[in-house]
Amino acid sequence: MKAYLTRFLPLTVVLFYGLSVHATELVMFDSPTCDWCEVWNEEIAPVYGKTTEGKAAPLRRQSIHDDRPEDLKHLKGIVYTPTFVLMDQGKEIGRIAGYPGEDFFWFMLDELLTRIPAKNKQANAGK
Repeated sequence: MKAYLTRFLPLTVVLFYGLSVHATELVMFDSPTCDWCEVWNEEIAPVYGKTTEGKAAPLRRQSIHDDRPEDLKHLKGIVYTPTFVLMDQGKEIGRIAGYPGEDFFWFMLDELLTRIPAKNKQANAGK
């Protein structure tokens, strides 16, 4: 059993953590005291994962008050909540600072999604 854990556990950890670094995702920096985050949660959150945008860039939440995980430590200048950062292959593609309302949010997110290189879109579609 110990040999099994020694051999396969590191591979499992690399595969699990490697997936988030290489995938496209929308990171939402939020705060429990953020009124606009609450509005976003009411207007967008219930449908986000069902949309084309949500499937192309699954949502990942990160409290602005918590220490950032290693793969987000390089992001600077995030002071407002909510701030949405579109990540692809571990790199920032762009961001939306604040919540501009439902219509403008979708418009701005669609514009960010067009910046993802075509080869990465094809790779993400296969997941």
